[in-house]
Amino acid sequence: MSITLPTSLPSGDRRPVLVTGIKTPAPTTVSGVFRAAARLLAANGHYQGDYLPDPFDRRTSTPHASRPLSIVAALRCVTTGDPHQSSPLADRALSALAPRLEVNGEGPFWGDLFSLEFHVAAWGDIDGRTTESAAGVLYAAADACEVTA
Repeated sequence: MSITLPTSLPSGDRRPVLVTGIKTPAPTTVSGVFRAAARLLAANGHYQGDYLPDPFDRRTSTPHASRPLSIVAALRCVTTGDPHQSSPLADRALSALAPRLEVNGEGPFWGDLFSLEFHVAAWGDIDGRTTESAAGVLYAAADACEVTA
């Protein structure tokens, strides 16, 4: 696997550098999922609207991990590699994150997974929500999970 990363030169210029062999391991804990999802959002941006842009458009060659994603899609993507697939670890992360978020002053209405996903997505869709605030919430949730563990 090879990726191209921007690199700052001592002169202040930036140029892409090909880096090969980088493969980050999949997270194995809920706090690891939060941190990986925060890094994914910070790198690619936070998408507001549906879970991800054109979710059924398979014609694009841009991999999911390189597109802007919603918080729910980022949690799924870091655990399975596909924002459309869920996993038990992503579900536990959603169950831990949803009660921490308030939409219109309220938490999630129900405790089922669909309601929790909807609540997290609604929090991310609030006007003015930035990538920085989404990543910050994920990092705070990771810290809280490590404290309670």
